Amino acid sequence: METTVGDRAEPTEGPPCPARAGETIGASEQQQPAFEVMAYTYALRDIPVSAVGMFASNAALVTASMLMRIASDLGDGTILGSMSQDEQVRAKVLKVTLGWAALNAAALVVDRRRERRRVRRIA
Repeated sequence: METTVGDRAEPTEGPPCPARAGETIGASEQQQPAFEVMAYTYALRDIPVSAVGMFASNAALVTASMLMRIASDLGDGTILGSMSQDEQVRAKVLKVTLGWAALNAAALVVDRRRERRRVRRIA
């Protein structure tokens, strides 16, 4: 189901999306547009950083990219969690952001192990 806001349709049910970021985090109506813009900027930050992490052939670039993603996720949790007045919303925000940080850390550990094995086979 969708509702129309201005000239765009927004989902009223389902998982959070950038167009509902402010509502999801429990921001006031005045703050919601700023949170929506902020949510879209995450894509501009995360997609290129993640692409380097996925496709770079240089281990140092992969590591740097993944560390940047982890730091960004931790920063997101800190900032968004501190802005929420509702404990349940804060818990949800922290679960999501710390979950992404943990997944990215796990991916980095797996990648580093594979790289070490590859280097040992070559040597």
